[in-house]
Amino acid sequence: MARGPVLSKRLAHDDLAAVARVRAELREMLRHWGGPGRADLAELLISELVTNALVHTDRGARVTAALGDGPGARVTGRLRVEVRDFVSRHPTLRDRPAEDSTSGRGLLLVHTLADAWGVRAHEVGKVLWFELEAEGVP
Repeated sequence: MARGPVLSKRLAHDDLAAVARVRAELREMLRHWGGPGRADLAELLISELVTNALVHTDRGARVTAALGDGPGARVTGRLRVEVRDFVSRHPTLRDRPAEDSTSGRGLLLVHTLADAWGVRAHEVGKVLWFELEAEGVP
């Protein structure tokens, strides 16, 4: 079975400009994928996870985005994005950040908008991931 496109990047911890580059590469990868707004949503969510990894850790991150298997993956496949960092401390999902707070909304956005998401321990650090269906989950 053919595999869909894959994006894989290693990001330095002090390279916040990498967030825009990752968004642009994901946008190109998803050019023909998904229903209205799905690629935009994927860009928003990957930005949140990458920014969190670069701001709240000091050893960079690895980003992987892949579309599901099969010949139609490029257009209709399930997108899975993983952001691995090298800090074992798991993030805390806040119910509702203070209105005047400038942080604390990223993981809440992922929790609210992704079709599936989670955190898993890795050999060194952790992986935060989310998945989106091409057309959304009803």
